Amino acid sequence: MDSNNFVETFFEKCGNRNNRPVLFFSPGRVNLIGEHTDYNGGFVFPCALNYGTYLLIRKIEENLLRFSTVNFNEDAETKLNGLFVNSGKRWINYPLGVINEFLKRGIIITGLELHYYGDVPNGAGLSSSASIEMVTAVALNDFYNAGLSTLDLVIMSQKAENEFVGMNCGIMDQFAVGFGKKDHAIFLNCDTLAYENVPLVLNDNSLIITNTNKRRGLTDSKYNERRGECDKAVELLQPYKPIKNLSELNTGEIHLLEKYIKDPVVRRRAKHVISENGRVIEAIRVLKDNNV
Repeated sequence: MDSNNFVETFFEKCGNRNNRPVLFFSPGRVNLIGEHTDYNGGFVFPCALNYGTYLLIRKIEENLLRFSTVNFNEDAETKLNGLFVNSGKRWINYPLGVINEFLKRGIIITGLELHYYGDVPNGAGLSSSASIEMVTAVALNDFYNAGLSTLDLVIMSQKAENEFVGMNCGIMDQFAVGFGKKDHAIFLNCDTLAYENVPLVLNDNSLIITNTNKRRGLTDSKYNERRGECDKAVELLQPYKPIKNLSELNTGEIHLLEKYIKDPVVRRRAKHVISENGRVIEAIRVLKDNNV
């Protein structure tokens, strides 16, 4: 959908063509390597996509928030009278959670119309939720001159998903959306948030992202269960080393898992995280050697 058509859908929904909305965009992301490491304080290597979420937003006189989207036939309206609560399994929880984070900081939000369009396939593992959160955060930061940094907006968006939506994700998705750079991927330490933009020079190669049409809804998936298993592994390993996350162990310590973790499932989770961190580091090394 081009921008003119998107604006037209806004006016069809909201009316009043004399009051022009402002357009914002936030990308989706794909993680090249480093899976289930972000919430374990490990290394990840995501990059932003050309696909993402578009938001048209404008102020209105009423003390209301009006949400609409091209993607679903599910518009919503809610009064502005304090903090919001989760409204069940609805897409508006993502922007509502972000708005809550602004309200918690004492930033006054006035009446708004917010109209979204996303070309990231929903539930495809490309962070459509983080994209919605970040485009909302960036728009509100701009609209209300809040003066928040990109990192502030990333952290607020993650908190919205953790505490409001109820998905216990790490920070990778929002960070990749917020800090993505053209022709680069992000080497991110999810514990310290130290990062480096690494050139992704593919030369004659192509990186192909395919949609399996296997829907991925994190709050309904095994994701939170996996996180709990990793937390259990940390607890069992602490008599050996006072760690706060699995990524404090290196590949040379994998042999210790047999001694401290008797549950084979929990042991596999720990082994994956530690060895996956090693793969991310190796990936960065060969890319810096221009060896795609």
